[in-house]
Parts: sequence; structure tokens; C-alpha cells
Amino acid sequence: MIWRREFITLLGGAAAWPLDARAQQPAMPVVGLLGATSLVTNVDQLRAFRLGLKEAGYVEGENVAIEYRWAENQFDRLPALAAELVRRRVAVIATSGGPAVAFAAKAATTTIPIVFTVGEDPVRLGLVASLAQPGGNLTGINFLVGELSAKRLELLRALVPAATRVVVLVNPAQATNTESTLREVEAAARAMGLQIQVLNASTSREIDAVFATIVRERPDALFVGNDAFFNARRVQLALLAGRHGVPAIFSDREYAEAGGLMTYGSNIVDVYRQVGVYAGRILKGTKPADLPVVQSTKFELVINSQTARMLGLTVPDKLLVAADEVIE
Repeated sequence: MIWRREFITLLGGAAAWPLDARAQQPAMPVVGLLGATSLVTNVDQLRAFRLGLKEAGYVEGENVAIEYRWAENQFDRLPALAAELVRRRVAVIATSGGPAVAFAAKAATTTIPIVFTVGEDPVRLGLVASLAQPGGNLTGINFLVGELSAKRLELLRALVPAATRVVVLVNPAQATNTESTLREVEAAARAMGLQIQVLNASTSREIDAVFATIVRERPDALFVGNDAFFNARRVQLALLAGRHGVPAIFSDREYAEAGGLMTYGSNIVDVYRQVGVYAGRILKGTKPADLPVVQSTKFELVINSQTARMLGLTVPDKLLVAADEVIE
């Protein structure tokens, strides 16, 4: 009986040995990427994100896996998508698409590290305790869109000096972005003696309705607030602005590449490269609390001169000289 028990124990141990050995092999770490829009509208950002990971020593498919979750502009899906990544037990969550995405990730976990992208002060938003010492499980990049809104309005006025009435387009579904944009733009407009009219859109159909209002009321210019949904609809926005002859300024160079008149904002590609670098550093063991929030320092003024000519605008020399790129 003793011999039989020892034999069974030995057999059980032999059967378990390959499983134990397999369990001891290091598993490929998984990064979760939570986005507000879609894969197709973030191609350049994702390329930069992977480049940042590579700089930190990680290559997708070789020594790191990436789980993607896209809300497809349906912001109410973000909490469930964040919860999926938590259940997947990813090693770190990177966010794309502004404060709503960062807050969805923050609400889903207090332990998994999160690297966010936001366009305004994350301390004021309540995401981190301070820029130098974020605390908790979050850190990330502030690409200063809110802070650049006043400068963007000044550039629009420089391009259209006779402008007195400007439409400001915002997305009410992104309340934090909208509040920040309007706070900055309204103060700047008062200082410049501009009258602004706020119009809302959170669907493609509502964007069409906004331009129907523009055609009817004929404002002098259009200021498009920073928003992940607007960026996903950049071709629609650029085409409608050109078709209806309204000078417009946007936040991201991708709008100018799609035919938009002028853009001013952070170098978004560099922002996502930095997100990849931070995600890689966390995979190597650095705590997010020890990674200071990065504030963008690379800003781009891009002018589409072909669109300017189509609109009958002469771009002042001072803007041409200041531009980082002029698209012919």
C-alpha cells in the first residue's frame, strides 16, 4: 500500500512537471490600448506608439502583444471596454482620445498602470496628484490643446483680419474638452473684440447640420475644437469648410493634410511615441508614480496654401514665415 501511494505520488509529480516548467517560462507581456475612435483613424498615432515601444525595447509580436479596444466614437462603450482590458490582465493600459478615455481606464482599475493622453492639465482634471509626482497608477502626456486654444484663435484672426463673427464647433459628448475650449476661446475672443457663436456636433449628421447653419448665417470664420470624434471626421470637416467657403482652423496637422486651411497644435505623432516609451518603461518595472507627466514642447503651424487660394485668401508673410509646413 505504501509502495502504491509512493508510485502514484511520483507519477503525479512526473505528470505535473511539464506544466510547472511551462508555467515558469516568462509570458509575453500584453499592453492594452483603449481608444475613443477607430483603428483606421489612428494609423499614424499607432505607428508612433509602436516606435516608442521599440525605443524601450519592445516589438509587437516578438516580445510584447497589444490588445486593442476601440469605442468607434461611442463614448458610453468606454467603461465596458476598459473592464475587458482589466479582465484580460494586461500589464499596462495606454489611452487615446482625451479625458473621457483616461477616466474610463481610471475607473476600471486602481492597480494596472495607465498611460494617458489628454489635452489639458491632468492635475486640474483630477487624474494625477502633480505633474512631477503623479502618484497612484496613472501618468501620461498633456499635449496642451486647451492652453493653445487662444493662440489658435489669434492665428485665425491673423489669417482673416476682417473677421468679426466666428463659429466655435465643439462636441457636447466630450464635456471636459468642450468646457476647456470654450473657457479659453471666450476669454480670447473678448480680448480681440470677436463675437463667437457656439455650435454643437457629436455625429456626422450633426456636422452637416452645423454647416447648414453656417451657410445660412455666414460667419467670417470657423474654429474647430480639439476632439477625437472631430479628428475622425476630419475629411468631412475639411471638405465642408472648403465647399462652403469658410476659413477654418483646426488643432491637428492631419486636418491640413485632408484639405483643411490651417492647423496649430502639438505634434501628435510625437505624443504617441512618448506614450509608447512610457508603456515600455513600465513593462521594464518603472512605476507610473515615478514617471512625471510629460508636457508637449513640439508645436506645429501647418498651412494648406492650396485651400487658401481656393478660398481667395492671401496668407500673410508673417504666417508663412512662422509655419512649420506649407502644403502646396
